[in-house]
Amino acid sequence: MDFKNILVTIGNSAAAVLKGEFLLRLGITRYFGKILYVFFLICLIIWISLMIDNTLGKVEKNKNIIRELQTTEVMKTFELERYRSRAFTGRMLQERSSELQESESPAIKISE
Repeated sequence: MDFKNILVTIGNSAAAVLKGEFLLRLGITRYFGKILYVFFLICLIIWISLMIDNTLGKVEKNKNIIRELQTTEVMKTFELERYRSRAFTGRMLQERSSELQESESPAIKISE
């Protein structure tokens, strides 16, 4: 084949593609059902991939939220532990001009 025949063949093929006759010229009409089935499977795979990607995005977002909540929990736990300290409680009462003080004698148990 010479160069002119190759160009004519490519031109005819391009015209057939634009007209929608390319697959008919190749005789692929007998495989039409299988082509539709493969197209359906490809669409299904793409759809499932998008759903998985969406789910992974939600998982990452929720992991970030959990990290923030854990940080908040640690900060609140530290603050609660600080409030348990007798020295801190006494200092806080003094700052607020409270008359409450720590007992100097142990508690008395009243028997019944």
